[in-house]
Amino acid sequence: MRLESQLPPAPLSAAAMEVNGDAQRAIALASSLASVPRPGEGKTAVLFDTLCTLASADLTAARVAEAHLDARAILAQAGQDAQPDHTWGVFAAETAGTVLTATREGDRWRLDGTKPWCSLAGLLTHALVTAHVGDHGRRLFAVDLRQAGITVHDELWIARGLPQVKSGPVDFDGVGADAVGDEGWYLRRPGFAWGGIGVAAVWCGGAVGLARTLYDSTQGRAPDQIALAHLGAVDVAVTTAATALAAAAAAIDAGEADGPAGSLLAARVRGIVARAAEDVIFHIGHALGPAPLALNDRHAQRVADLQLYVRQHHAEHDDAALGRMLVTKGSAPW
Repeated sequence: MRLESQLPPAPLSAAAMEVNGDAQRAIALASSLASVPRPGEGKTAVLFDTLCTLASADLTAARVAEAHLDARAILAQAGQDAQPDHTWGVFAAETAGTVLTATREGDRWRLDGTKPWCSLAGLLTHALVTAHVGDHGRRLFAVDLRQAGITVHDELWIARGLPQVKSGPVDFDGVGADAVGDEGWYLRRPGFAWGGIGVAAVWCGGAVGLARTLYDSTQGRAPDQIALAHLGAVDVAVTTAATALAAAAAAIDAGEADGPAGSLLAARVRGIVARAAEDVIFHIGHALGPAPLALNDRHAQRVADLQLYVRQHHAEHDDAALGRMLVTKGSAPW
């Protein structure tokens, strides 16, 4: 999907196609993207377009690249360098019953406990990890994942979507870590909202890949009215998502997406794109029936990948959070 005129080269899509769901190849591709712009530096549309392009070809490639590029952007915001030979993830999820704590030991910190949803922890070299400090605060830490004291539970990952992006919990036992920013900085910084929009760019690309399958199905034979209706609905969904991402990129670069404005923008864009992705999956299924899901491995995998990844949008819970933001503003936004 093209969000602006300076397009990534065609080889980017070809390289993503070659990943074909393989996590190791996805990590290698992500490592080659050091020249991709960071958000908020004037070329955010190029970043979002890159993620869309990758995802339209292979969602595993885009999923891994998004996290790696987000980590590099976070480090840059904190004034820290990312070594070119390091591969990065961001482990910031929280779930009931699992706690990761950080304790200061001299100039460094010690991590103990369990962190959920740690994607590719067994394959990456490093990760940015949030941990609890004190009674209520959270802080971000850079962790070398190759050191002792780390136990990765890949065996718990049974997903049909993104099957090689194993995202099980990780146990930390006295693991050394370096602080990135002060307490609470990770969630306060403008880039937190921007990173969430980057994830939505991946959803958009995944929807584009499916939309192209539907379009291709109309080329071999004359489509009937039902097929045309589904194609039109898919076009509306994809165009709406891409338009929202392009507007978000412009707002970020114009300095109009900091603080509460950035949080509101991210909530809106993520909601728009998530709904568009769900609409595309719905219309593709109705238009094409069971055959591609049963007989086309790549299509079936794309559907499963997107269905799983788009659930990072928490549906009605995130809609309610957006509604709460609007009520808090005190006046109708429209």
